[in-house]
Amino acid sequence: MMETSPSIPLPPAVARSSSATCCGNCRQRPASLASMEAATESTHGCGNTSEPEEDRGSEDDFRPSELGTKEYWDDAYQRELETFKDIGDVGEIWFGEESMDRVLRWMDKAKIPENAAILDIGTGNGVLLVELTKHGYTNLTGIDYSAASVELARGVLQAEDLTDVTVKEVDFLSCSGELKGFDVCIDKGTFDAISLNPDNTNEVKARYVQALKDALKEEGFFAITSCNWTKEQLLHRFSEGFEFVQELPTPRFQFGGKTGNSVTALIFKRLH
Repeated sequence: MMETSPSIPLPPAVARSSSATCCGNCRQRPASLASMEAATESTHGCGNTSEPEEDRGSEDDFRPSELGTKEYWDDAYQRELETFKDIGDVGEIWFGEESMDRVLRWMDKAKIPENAAILDIGTGNGVLLVELTKHGYTNLTGIDYSAASVELARGVLQAEDLTDVTVKEVDFLSCSGELKGFDVCIDKGTFDAISLNPDNTNEVKARYVQALKDALKEEGFFAITSCNWTKEQLLHRFSEGFEFVQELPTPRFQFGGKTGNSVTALIFKRLH
């Protein structure tokens, strides 16, 4: 569960939602506890739980979903933007605040310089950018293909009086070299969402990997948090051009005598 003590002020500045969410089509516990169909009924929602690793299927067993479409996220972020304008609530945070803290703790231990060029892939409401700024990082860029998301993120940053953060409307899969030279790229659920794209799913995932290679400097780091993919699947997907660095600890559960992780969080390094 996410921590309950907000680090962003309540309105009239910014209020933070209390629920931890992810991409909305996460791998669930067995059907007796929850179903994938039920998970997709809410705006982002899933139970934020996953099957034990040995029960998870292959990389190709996802059904296409509207959660993999731009139209879905345009509508979702338009609603959150209107709510933010009305009451100052930034909306939901994928995987909860702990997911941000987990990456920030790794960055501290890895001694990522405060002036490192950092890219937030699929910035959503921009709250991760706020937290990165509060931790001293000064060269930040957030991108999202949803115009409503970009407007929301800019509003959230402005409410915090953070004017030196770049937020751009960019489709990561079609940026054609526009994004490059980053020391760190961070993904919290974006790869999960694009993996649900109803059209050319395998091609989309391959384009994501190539876009990531283009965006990162040699020896740059990639931090990914996923509720759909196992460690082994992510290692396979990012096996070409990347070196696995470490797995970050995430919540675990036990069911039926088996143990699994709620989410997977991995660090990779870009190779030459």
